[in-house]
Amino acid sequence: MKGQQRELNLRFLAQPTDVNYGGKVHGGMVMKWIDQAGYAAAVGWSGKYSVTVAVGGIRFVAPIRISDLVTVHTKLILTGNSSMHFAVDVKARDPGLDDGEPDERLCTHCVIVFVAMDQVEGKPTAVPSWTPETEDDKRLAEYALKVMELSKGIEATVERYVHEGDAGK
Repeated sequence: MKGQQRELNLRFLAQPTDVNYGGKVHGGMVMKWIDQAGYAAAVGWSGKYSVTVAVGGIRFVAPIRISDLVTVHTKLILTGNSSMHFAVDVKARDPGLDDGEPDERLCTHCVIVFVAMDQVEGKPTAVPSWTPETEDDKRLAEYALKVMELSKGIEATVERYVHEGDAGK
C-alpha cells in the first residue's frame, strides 16, 4: 500500500463520549486522535506497519466542544532511515456556522514520530526518503529536529533526577 501520501486529514464530529462534564473534549481524547491520524499518515507514506515512538511540543491552544467539526491535519516534515516526523494540527469549528468564511480555530499542535516496522521480525525498516524543497518545508524540517532535541533534553533531565534519588522527595 505504498502511496507516499505526504498529507492527510481526518474529519469527524466531537461526540458526547469524547467530552468531560464541562462539555469540552478531554486532552487524552485529542491525543488519541493525533495518534490515529499519525498512524494513518505513516502507513500512507511508508506503506508499512508503523509504531509511535515520540510526541513532542504538544500544545493545547483552545478547547474543542461537543459537536464541533474536528479536523486532524498531518503533514510529513522529516524522514530518517526508518522514521517519519509529522506536524499535526487539530482544528475545530461549529458545523452550524456557514456564512462562507472559515471559522476553524487551532486547538492543538504537535510533532509526532513514527517508525516503520518489518512485519516478519518486528524490527525498524527503511521508509521512502523525503527531501524538503520549499523554504516552508525546510523550516518545518528544522522545527522537527529542534522539537525532538528539546524532548531528548527533557528525557535526560528526568533520567538524572530519577537516578539521583530525588524523585518523590
